[in-house]
Amino acid sequence: MIKRIIGLFVILTIGGVVLVSFTPKKRVDLSSYSTEGLDLYYITPNFNEIEDDLNNIIIYPELGNSYVGFKEALAFKESRGDYGVVNQFGYMGKYQFGIGTLALIGIKNKNDFLNNPELQEKAFYANLSRNKWILRRDLKWFTGRRMNGVVVTESGVLAAAHLAGPGAVKKYLRSGGVDGFSDAFGTTIRYYMKRFSGFDTSFVVPNRKAKVQF
Repeated sequence: MIKRIIGLFVILTIGGVVLVSFTPKKRVDLSSYSTEGLDLYYITPNFNEIEDDLNNIIIYPELGNSYVGFKEALAFKESRGDYGVVNQFGYMGKYQFGIGTLALIGIKNKNDFLNNPELQEKAFYANLSRNKWILRRDLKWFTGRRMNGVVVTESGVLAAAHLAGPGAVKKYLRSGGVDGFSDAFGTTIRYYMKRFSGFDTSFVVPNRKAKVQF
């Protein structure tokens, strides 16, 4: 008899535990967690701003501030150093030249240009040489001055001229930084002047009629 009572008790206990385990849980009212009325609009920094925050983490320590360091840093920014790339706006090669600029320095066949790394390097120097001649007075007047928080340097000016053209850089400098420029990606003259400042570009000889010899 005692065994039967104990057995019955055990069965009832197990049954109660099972019943409790299957009891539906109370629903959570999620209405209090609504996002209605909250400001969910965020502005993320653009690529240039991120690079500035990282203090230009991509560097070439073995090249230092030499002319080679300058051109390779600029090439990395333009195309990641790819001689064969053409972007969506038609700019070509390692230094992202447009057809018009190439014509000015004597290059008319874009296929020859894209397939010839040596020609691209000569084109880069010739364009720098031409821009340095066009901006020779501005380099004399403004180098060392601070404009929009950036110290004007020769390498920064030449890099900006590669981005925007020497005419746009001349307007920027002579307006005290008021007459600005930005390309299709939002990159500005000020940004290039800051990023590529302090390189030694004395190697580049100013030449009004600079052409690529090939």
